[in-house]
Amino acid sequence: MMFADKLIDRVISLRNHCIVGIDPSYNIIPEFLKEKYLGSRGGNIDNIVEMLYEFSINIIEHVYDIVPAIKPQIAFFEQYGSMGLKVLEEVCRHAKKKDLLVIVDIKRGDIGSTCEAYAEYYFGNNEWSLDCDAVTINPYLGRDSIIPFLEKCIENDKGIFILVKTSNKSSIDIQDLMCDRRKVYEHIADLVISLGKDYIGEKGYSPVGAVVGGTFKEEGENLRQRLKNSYFLVPGYGAQGGVASDLLGYFNQDGLGSVINSSRGIIGAYRLEKYKYDFNQISYGAAARKAAMDMRDEINMYLEKSGKLAW
Repeated sequence: MMFADKLIDRVISLRNHCIVGIDPSYNIIPEFLKEKYLGSRGGNIDNIVEMLYEFSINIIEHVYDIVPAIKPQIAFFEQYGSMGLKVLEEVCRHAKKKDLLVIVDIKRGDIGSTCEAYAEYYFGNNEWSLDCDAVTINPYLGRDSIIPFLEKCIENDKGIFILVKTSNKSSIDIQDLMCDRRKVYEHIADLVISLGKDYIGEKGYSPVGAVVGGTFKEEGENLRQRLKNSYFLVPGYGAQGGVASDLLGYFNQDGLGSVINSSRGIIGAYRLEKYKYDFNQISYGAAARKAAMDMRDEINMYLEKSGKLAW
């Protein structure tokens, strides 16, 4: 089954368009875990990665039955070298055992044999390959930096999300530049269409998706009209300022077409004013679950009001 079809099946079965970003930055990890692993034991790498593992796995244990996918950000694991990457592999493996889809945020982009090597690790069928379903791709080097990933997508039922219009404020520096009377991100959208048009799944979507930030409402709505057959990965909800009411235009009329990611707003929910009276740092997993459910319900409420609820 193609990736987009698998994603839609998960979304519909759980009635949830929201996914959880696993971004275990040091600042977001509860103090009691830091004390447990780094206090009397010292801050060596073995203790750090154990802390990273416990935090990430506990989040998964609290959300796996309510969200269709997780999105680990590789940087928060990669910063601890090979041992951090080993934790990422274990996190992905654990998530897959829980029937979660795994979208790894890598933003890779290179050419030739280098890109083929990346694709082999993330999408290969080797015992050392990462057990994930999709990755994010940087298109700056053009289509030959994407095709090796796309070939593996078709071969192994994986998916890619190409950076089209990202949620950060400075995305306008390059993505909004004019070229042939259109903005750069619009040209990237055309590339997404070109790469995915021959691989439309049973439910009408290709494995070539687009990263479209939830902080640019008008641009997101325009891209939705262009990219009817591409699933959107939408960052920016919550901590970056994206709000549910602005995301209705990111969905097609079938009520599908986007998964909304929240990272800090979920895994760090125990710190938020909204939740700190019911939860504390020790119950960070339960706080994450409640925040994920609230996010799901808010998105569904607005979709229902607009007549776009898919169930």
